[in-house]
Amino acid sequence: MSAGRLTMSLCRSLGRAGGVLGGRVALAIDPGLLAGLAGPRSVALVSGTNGKTTTTAMLAAAFRVRSRPAWNGTGANMPDGALAALLDDPEADSAVLEVDEGYLPNVIAETRPDFVVLLNISRDQLDRVGEVRSVVRRIRAALLASPHTTVIANAGDPLVVAAAQATPHRIWVAPPSTWRHDGVTCLLCDGHIDPAEPTWRCSGCGLTRPAADWTVSEDGLLAGPEGFCRQMRLRLPGTANLVDAAFAVAAAAAYGVAAEQAVEAVAELDEVAGRYRSFPRTDGETRLLLAKNPAGWAETLTVLESSPGAVVIAVNAREADGRDPSWLWDVPFERLRGRRVTASGDRAADVAVRLAYAEVAHDVVADPVAAVRRVRGRVEVAADYTAFLAARARLSRAADLTLVTPGAAAASGPPRDGTG
Repeated sequence: MSAGRLTMSLCRSLGRAGGVLGGRVALAIDPGLLAGLAGPRSVALVSGTNGKTTTTAMLAAAFRVRSRPAWNGTGANMPDGALAALLDDPEADSAVLEVDEGYLPNVIAETRPDFVVLLNISRDQLDRVGEVRSVVRRIRAALLASPHTTVIANAGDPLVVAAAQATPHRIWVAPPSTWRHDGVTCLLCDGHIDPAEPTWRCSGCGLTRPAADWTVSEDGLLAGPEGFCRQMRLRLPGTANLVDAAFAVAAAAAYGVAAEQAVEAVAELDEVAGRYRSFPRTDGETRLLLAKNPAGWAETLTVLESSPGAVVIAVNAREADGRDPSWLWDVPFERLRGRRVTASGDRAADVAVRLAYAEVAHDVVADPVAAVRRVRGRVEVAADYTAFLAARARLSRAADLTLVTPGAAAASGPPRDGTG
């Protein structure tokens, strides 16, 4: 523990977060430390392909109503990041930990959590994480071995439902819609599931959408047990954040927090690890959004549709993003037709090709910040993981970005009319 904390302290003195490295050093010395530190605490794990960081922040805020939670607010969601959160707050009597779905089975085995929040499961970095169904099977096996755990699960996702049925303690949350394109065959029997059917059902074993304990509508009306009904009004934009809030409230209520108090707590968040943060400029404003896979980009496009600003799409394909950018072809970029759009990032050319086939007029500026400087008024920057982190750091240092003429922007290409 001392070695891990010392490592984190040294990293922070050098201007780095240090959580992952500190946790990694501690685990190298004592591989059982995560289990040891989690044991005395009430532990909630939050996992899924999209929404983990936001839901974890919301749930930590709700847990604070009745306890002091340790939580990995920076988004370091592997076992070393979870351990670092526990090392960082030794006085915490509970823990709310974001966990990457690929690592979730191991963390369940280590921490024996009281609660697991399963948001959704879809393709994400197949070159690193692996095939979706194999991930879900491992999660199901881990839950089967942890029968005391209460799972707060997405009733609209067939893969999540198949995994959550492994435990006798389930709380079902029904969002208004769920990305189900990766759950068209049943995990239990390989039968067909129609992804377009809201009340889905397997044609083989009969696995079907369970009755919901909590429901949330697109306008934020949250309904729960014992007649609870409340209109949620969040400071974070979009339906996806309303869904994340519903999961956080349901999990907090299971922990013993009054639902009304949980709603009030989650409503206060206006930024999560820099996501949705706005940066003022002398001639406008820039907002930064994170999207990492087809399901996440579909939700981000919904947010973009509600904003009249110009759009910068910034995509890298580094190790943390996944090397394979072929997922771009599963994103419905056609929804951006008629907008001013710039393709950017390491993979600006790949983005430009996809936008051309989507018949979205666009130009190409490899540097996302240079792309922002070309536009007056509001600019929405939607970026994948490493592009998001780099843009956030640079925009934080240059919040007073001034307009430059298009010819002054580096690495720019001619406007594209989208006709190929």
